[in-house]
Amino acid sequence: MKGSLIIIAFFVLGIVCGLMHWLPDLSTLGNVSFLTLCGLLFCVGVTVGNNTELLKSFRQLDPRLMLLPLMTIIGTLAATAIASLGLPGRSLTDCLAVGSGFGYYSLSSILITEYRGPELGTVALLANIIREVFTLLGAPLLVKYFGPLAPISSGGATTMDTTLPIITRTSGQDFVILSLFHGFLVDFSVPFLVTLFSEL
Repeated sequence: MKGSLIIIAFFVLGIVCGLMHWLPDLSTLGNVSFLTLCGLLFCVGVTVGNNTELLKSFRQLDPRLMLLPLMTIIGTLAATAIASLGLPGRSLTDCLAVGSGFGYYSLSSILITEYRGPELGTVALLANIIREVFTLLGAPLLVKYFGPLAPISSGGATTMDTTLPIITRTSGQDFVILSLFHGFLVDFSVPFLVTLFSEL
């Protein structure tokens, strides 16, 4: 929760700085968004590469539970496609690009801003932060009414970092490895799916 509030605070600070013209026009500095994205992906790669124990622990999972990331992706995209029917100002691909963020607001909002502009990038940022906050606050109710896998699916790409503590507390220690596996695969899908739907 604290991490999400910090991200929102920086976002609001950026808007204020832009409105007040306190910073130089970043568009004159070249492709800043692309360079930031490359740096972000490099850091994610280093984090995964340094944690060899994480990859080994994935082999212990029940093969049926390994389908959860796929179900999360399919379910999110299906719900996003249905929601697009009620948003006449937005195309199906706009909505699918936003939905493909799966809670990974830093990466998806940069990519969508790059391909579709800052307005949709802002929508992606807020939609993905809301997904994370919903999981953080709603995990106990999700477990109570839908079972221990529900907060993992709800958390999307965040289940290997920010939402992991609440998932561990509400779903139980038995679901830690699954939560990490789920977050890893959904996280990995974000740049490919967001780019695919943004380019369509």
